[in-house]
Amino acid sequence: MAQQSETEVLVQVGSAIRRTRQDSGLNLQELARLSGISISALSLIETGKRDPRLSTLDKIAKSLNTNVRSFFGGAATPRPQESSAGGYDLSEFE
Repeated sequence: MAQQSETEVLVQVGSAIRRTRQDSGLNLQELARLSGISISALSLIETGKRDPRLSTLDKIAKSLNTNVRSFFGGAATPRPQESSAGGYDLSEFE
């Protein structure tokens, strides 16, 4: 079941990259040139068949004048609450 979820995330991110690239008026060859990532690697990422490293996603995002967060629907994750001691309250993980 976890594998299915991972595949869904890869497809979602890949689709978001493709949509952003197309909205920017770029083809795969142009994005490859801007990002320094091969056309074949970009194609595999866009189709959800390759699990890209965070640094690769960052290169793609910068080449598309956006940020990595946009590939994940822009949903912000809640930040941990700071404790009164000045650190983070991690008690829910104990």
